[in-house]
Amino acid sequence: MEKHNLELLKERYLELQKKHNLPSFQEMNIEFGIEKAETEKFDILIREIRKYVADKLLNYLKFIETVLNPTNASMVIFSIIKSLGADEKKKLTEVYKKLAKTELDLIELEIHFNEEKEAEFIRKNYLLWKEISKELMAVMAKVKGNWDRESTKGNNSFVG
Repeated sequence: MEKHNLELLKERYLELQKKHNLPSFQEMNIEFGIEKAETEKFDILIREIRKYVADKLLNYLKFIETVLNPTNASMVIFSIIKSLGADEKKKLTEVYKKLAKTELDLIELEIHFNEEKEAEFIRKNYLLWKEISKELMAVMAKVKGNWDRESTKGNNSFVG
């Protein structure tokens, strides 16, 4: 019986997991959606997995950057900004600094491939994501709570 692409991907990942002490396929898939790699063609799986991790982290970096520096931001960003307190802005700034460091690491990896450094990036940033996702959830819970209070005031201004 022919194996499906996802099964093959899981087998290849398991080899990398054992070799480099990576998180499980399930953990990585839950956090970064690595199962999408089953439909792509590539030779170097670890680099593809790293790209999935990087994409998610960089998306949040760009989001936080827009919130902290809202030049040409959408109206929803201004509403989010209005809902942020000083503590939430401080937390976002701290998360931003961590994610910006990750972007520097990515530049290095893109310039020169090294399998062990790719694995190190995955391990380190899996743990970073687990840490910052909790911080982001706390900030978003505060924003949502403040959002609901602001919407009941009937205030139509968007800039905070």
